[in-house]
Amino acid sequence: MNEDTKLTIASLLSIALAMTHLSEDIARGFEPGGPRNMTGVLMAVIWLYGALMLSGRRSGYVIMLLGSLLGAFVPLVHMRGVGLVGGRIANSGGKLFWVWTLMILQVTAFFSLILSARGLWRLSWRRSR
Repeated sequence: MNEDTKLTIASLLSIALAMTHLSEDIARGFEPGGPRNMTGVLMAVIWLYGALMLSGRRSGYVIMLLGSLLGAFVPLVHMRGVGLVGGRIANSGGKLFWVWTLMILQVTAFFSLILSARGLWRLSWRRSR
């Protein structure tokens, strides 16, 4: 399996986990539903387009790199203040799934970040020769 295929799979996993996490946040009342969340949906659509339609191209690598950066830092946003499982989530059910999606999102996003950076690096060397 080549690196572009691995990157596409990791990006698709990251997108699915990010949307699962956003859905959990809305269902728990951490995020309001409605038009405000269209930003997250739009970012996921752009990331999906980069992963599926622009795979192997410079623009696809850049889109997946930016999407991966955003996905990798979602858990950091939740770790501010009282911590990852502190505050409102500490007294609710389903904490394990909520935390698991955050952690595996960070893993797949960092993996996508590494692969997209490697893809960009390969492209820059190929063009300079």
